[in-house]
Amino acid sequence: MRRFPVLFPLLLLLALTAYLLPARTPQNVEAPPPAATTTLPQALPTAERELFASLRPAVVRVDSVNTATRTGGLGTGFFISGEGQVLTAYHVVKAGQLFAVTTLAGKTYPARVAAFDEAADVALLQVARGGPFPYLELASGTPQVGERVLAIGNSGGDFLQPRRGELLRLNAEAGRSDFPEGTLEMNAPLAQGDSGGPIFNERGEVLGVVSYIRVSGDGVTRASYAVPVPGGGDLIRGLQAGERRESPLTALVGLAFDQMHSGLTDPPGAVVLRVTPGSAAARAGLRGCVADRQGQLTGLGDVILSIGGVRTPDSGTALDQVKRLKVGDQVDVEYLRGEQRAHATLTLRAQPVGKTPLNAEPCTRQ
Repeated sequence: MRRFPVLFPLLLLLALTAYLLPARTPQNVEAPPPAATTTLPQALPTAERELFASLRPAVVRVDSVNTATRTGGLGTGFFISGEGQVLTAYHVVKAGQLFAVTTLAGKTYPARVAAFDEAADVALLQVARGGPFPYLELASGTPQVGERVLAIGNSGGDFLQPRRGELLRLNAEAGRSDFPEGTLEMNAPLAQGDSGGPIFNERGEVLGVVSYIRVSGDGVTRASYAVPVPGGGDLIRGLQAGERRESPLTALVGLAFDQMHSGLTDPPGAVVLRVTPGSAAARAGLRGCVADRQGQLTGLGDVILSIGGVRTPDSGTALDQVKRLKVGDQVDVEYLRGEQRAHATLTLRAQPVGKTPLNAEPCTRQ
């Protein structure tokens, strides 16, 4: 996700409005949508152009702000009910505390995280007020390799623009052991900002939620991946019931990574956002970010350089290594704290650990 520090005042205003005016007539903050690329829809065949126009009003831009680091992220989401339930990717909202969704009409609504499934990388937002909203239908059938797919997203500075491709593979692992069964692989040219957006079949049904993009060294998208979200399935039922499912292994290890700063350090590494109390990472002495009493970021967390001897230049590769661990493992972690390199040993024990709520303050206060 991209960093948008200027979104903090807007989202703070939205959050305060949602809190202070719970019983009044819905108050929607009007904000003009970002400049859009008008040439993309014109490049679509006529049938897909009409399909895009009919589906686009139900897709939204998702903005999140981390109140400790004063940084924000951009993603995509879409309504799955007229009452304001928005499906998006979990990693789009994981590090945030304030959230807002912007519709095609340019209306921005405050939202909260109502449910999530970390292993599936899917989250459900609930818009605070407004509606009824246009919403999308989830596919009930099985996707077919070779069928055309259409995505709508917010990458490259565009606002709710189309990307088209072909379904290449079902049940793809995408190089990540935390992907659920049935993950879809496509050649649609997706990029940062498209995460959480819908992938449609030719009938306009949602096949999946954009979760992961494989990019080559020269920055070209080689493949993109979506988590399947079949209508009537256990995943959607659980989210709509308000379930908040942590990955058991993630809770056991106890590391949450700072996606805004990971990969930008020297040397590059995965920056720790927070450490769960009682976890393997806490016992090993690893630390997350530090903030002053006003919540201003004063220091980044430890920078993980390698796990088990495997280099981790960013949060994605670090997460890959974490997901390969199992109970009983002992693994060496090389990290950077300030300018000092150090080593710690993660020992995974089969015992309950404390949980940090999604919207908890991520940084240790000085």
